Amino acid sequence: MQLSAVIITYNEEVNIERCLQSLQGIADEIVVVDSFSTDRTEELCKQFGVRFIQHKFDGHVEQKNWAWKQAKFDFVLSLDADEALDEVLKLSILEVKNNQASSTYKMNRLTNYCGTWIKHGSWYPDTKLRLAKKDAVIWAGDNPHDKLTAIKKEKPVHLKGDILHYSYYTVEQHIAQQEKFSTISSQAMYDRGKKASLYKLILNPAASLIKDIIIRKGYMDGKSGFTVAKISAKSVYWKYKKLRDLWDDGDKG
Repeated sequence: MQLSAVIITYNEEVNIERCLQSLQGIADEIVVVDSFSTDRTEELCKQFGVRFIQHKFDGHVEQKNWAWKQAKFDFVLSLDADEALDEVLKLSILEVKNNQASSTYKMNRLTNYCGTWIKHGSWYPDTKLRLAKKDAVIWAGDNPHDKLTAIKKEKPVHLKGDILHYSYYTVEQHIAQQEKFSTISSQAMYDRGKKASLYKLILNPAASLIKDIIIRKGYMDGKSGFTVAKISAKSVYWKYKKLRDLWDDGDKG
């Protein structure tokens, strides 16, 4: 079995080398679909001999579906530029290449937050479907939260090992990204006719905080665990608040 690895990028010079290095000896081709980066992303990618394609970015789901189709081989592994395979997951993928048991495979994702590995809360195990036969899946979800989804009802095989996710290097970067993502999410929900009740605006952020800190034991990750849970709850509030604002502006219009 030959394997294509597909990555989408935009100004990822900080992360891309680590991602590409982890794919050495695993992927038989690496396809990078770039949204016209202005940093050294292209230069660094070409040092690894990847197939580098530039394509206009129309949304996370749209870009990943387009990138998925560029893979040459029937089986495709998807990684984000700020992710890498750990050693155990590399061995698991090599076993799949030698003995294909399914058309879909999932794995856990372990996130590094400002230098700390987050092993509780909603961030772990954070299981992702990322390895699949090309025609067995499709990228779906609401932008910016894309999700690889199986077309047929088949239980994915769970692989040992983790995708290592190097998320944010500062708390300020996290807050800025969540504020941006909440705007994209609220617009996507508005476009689909979804509304946000006052009930959701008040209770959903509180429920998010309680779930992450207490139910999923985020407190065991110390200060970082509390920070992650607090910003996640803020993001939920921003999303519903912006959605309500969109409907208010639409009604006024």
